[in-house]
Amino acid sequence: MVSTTPEPHQDDLAPGRPAPPGGAARVEAHGIDHIPDAERRGRPRDLFAVWAAANVNYLSLLVGGALVLMGLSFWQAVAVIVAGNLFWLLTGFLAISGPAAGAPSEVITRAVYGVRGNRVNNAVTGWLISVCYFALNLAAAASAAFALVRRTGLPLNTGVQAAVVVVIAALTLAISVYGHALIVRLYMPITLVLTAVFAVVAVCVVDRADPGQAPAAPLTGTGLWATVLAGVTLIASGPLSYTTSADFSRYLPRTASAKAITGWTALGAFVPSVAVCSLGALAATAVDMTDPQTALGAILPRWFEPVFLLALVLGTIAINALTAYSAGLALQAVGLRVRRTVSVLADGTVSVALTLYALLVSDFLDTVSDVLQLTVVLLGPAMTVYATDIALRRNRYDATALADERPGSPFWYRAGVNPAGALALAAGAGAAALSVNTLYTGPVAEALGGVDVSLPAGVAVTAVVYAVLMRTRTVRATG
Repeated sequence: MVSTTPEPHQDDLAPGRPAPPGGAARVEAHGIDHIPDAERRGRPRDLFAVWAAANVNYLSLLVGGALVLMGLSFWQAVAVIVAGNLFWLLTGFLAISGPAAGAPSEVITRAVYGVRGNRVNNAVTGWLISVCYFALNLAAAASAAFALVRRTGLPLNTGVQAAVVVVIAALTLAISVYGHALIVRLYMPITLVLTAVFAVVAVCVVDRADPGQAPAAPLTGTGLWATVLAGVTLIASGPLSYTTSADFSRYLPRTASAKAITGWTALGAFVPSVAVCSLGALAATAVDMTDPQTALGAILPRWFEPVFLLALVLGTIAINALTAYSAGLALQAVGLRVRRTVSVLADGTVSVALTLYALLVSDFLDTVSDVLQLTVVLLGPAMTVYATDIALRRNRYDATALADERPGSPFWYRAGVNPAGALALAAGAGAAALSVNTLYTGPVAEALGGVDVSLPAGVAVTAVVYAVLMRTRTVRATG
């Protein structure tokens, strides 16, 4: 039976008043407040399933196929897939700050940007981008669900489409609202189910694929390098979008091994992402991956098609539940004094509205998708400055100081903004913007013949600027 125990308001969770013990059948009581040691639980290896379930998905299949459509051979695509997915190590590294601070990423980054500066950071990289990703993923899941509805013979009118979107969103938000314990409990069985479904797809693809197939016009020279780097950036955009990995590790005991946290987080995402992306690339040697849902449906057993479509919906729910969970924390960290459940539902409502508007009224999601192609310009530097801060502080964070938002508090810096964090992020994003070749060609990319070096440029500049500026002052590293 689902517990009806009311969730305390985050303002009620003051030091000395611990929240009720959590569980998969209880709504998570904590929001952005500190997690007391008495409520820490779990093992680093529990993180594997959390990240695996979010990466055995349709999007990874699409991205893998896109690499071959861009002109790469299968084996070149696999090399790009492996290289791009190595950025999950960075996601894993950020996760170690969760147990150290007993707080989510949205609070820990006050050390990077300052109390006020971090509100802007959470509004943009934490909330706005997350809501857009939620809407895009929800639209993809709805597309698969619409195909299921057509198979039943029901009319796919506006009312039915709206109902489908709302039902998928409701299932997603239910997981996000119940929170951390339910995510940890559910994501292992979800991982196993999705793995079994994609294994069947793999058998059907391998039977028809030709990994030795050469592109009609093999890429060489600058064209090859431009495509390879663009592909690595495309793959890396996945791990770079998770600057919030501490959200899912913060309940671990502070004594949990940092190496284990990094390893299980990175491994949980890396293995399925490489496998499913490579399957997409292999499928592109056998079918037309410009319309993968139809193409794959043609080679799958007829009885299995509904199972495959349901798996696409389930995989998207797993991704979006994590996205909505973190977006809810971001909304709290912006400064809205509401319960986490309310903030999650608010995020979901906005995302559903965007999705319905896009599917039923306009091509809004196409515009959002185009804009999100440029997010690596911001997310690469954002993840880098966070990782550099962890390294400089040797992962020692003062939970009491992080929770203090008053003027003059330890992380108030200058007028609530840390100049080092703001300048490093701006410098890194500027360097990346000059080097990008996506929706536009920056001057650096143009000088290199169209080679997009936005990712390495943004990462390198951010790390150097932040390290230099923070070394000129005493870095607070109290535990």
